[in-house]
Amino acid sequence: MAASFSSLFLGGVDRLLPLMQESFPELGLTKEDCIEMSWIESAHDLAGFNKGDPLDLLLDRNSRTNGVAGDAATNGFFKSKSDYAKQPIPENAFKGIYDNFNEEDGEPAFMLLVPYGGKMSEISESETPYPHRAGNIYQILYTVTWGEDETSQSHIDWIRRLYSHMTPYVSENPREAYINYRDLDIGTNNQGHTSIEQDSNRGNKYFKNNFKRLVHVKTMVDPYDFFKNEQSIPPLTSWRKKNGD
Repeated sequence: MAASFSSLFLGGVDRLLPLMQESFPELGLTKEDCIEMSWIESAHDLAGFNKGDPLDLLLDRNSRTNGVAGDAATNGFFKSKSDYAKQPIPENAFKGIYDNFNEEDGEPAFMLLVPYGGKMSEISESETPYPHRAGNIYQILYTVTWGEDETSQSHIDWIRRLYSHMTPYVSENPREAYINYRDLDIGTNNQGHTSIEQDSNRGNKYFKNNFKRLVHVKTMVDPYDFFKNEQSIPPLTSWRKKNGD
């Protein structure tokens, strides 16, 4: 088990160092600890590619990286879940996390804590479809991976146990989730037409109070639900009834 810390600062090192010395002097950050690069080079680096690898690899969905997240997407199968934390996770909770990761089915697996705040908190949660802003201190991603020769259910059960362990330490009513880390455990559409009532529980986790607004947009743009997947936003069935469908 290992912990790693990656960060990105949009600016030069000469601007960063005074800020770090003011806010985090205990880290003792120096210029030699920093690497300056373009934004696209930073995306390449954070994706887990080697320094000498061409940037064009970012355009190849079949490319393999040395990053943990990259491995999850390219080496066999994976299951992910997500959370939002509004309070610091206490030390005793990390003891349970440690115990979970020491289980055989928790390897290979990872847990990412993505810090929030700053500009994210300055934008109203109703200004864009993405609502998880002020009040969140970080977003959490849980992922477990397995190969073709392994049984998937034991790994899926493992990540569900870890997710259950985290229940007291994350958001509630609703327990929020990130749409880009799609988790079918929190609900899927019915085959064919689905209803707002059925989908509101899942929709509120992903979009909070923006879900109903997105339903109205969907109804205007795609009233017959041509573009859909297991967790797509449904149109209003009342529109179809009114128009004789």
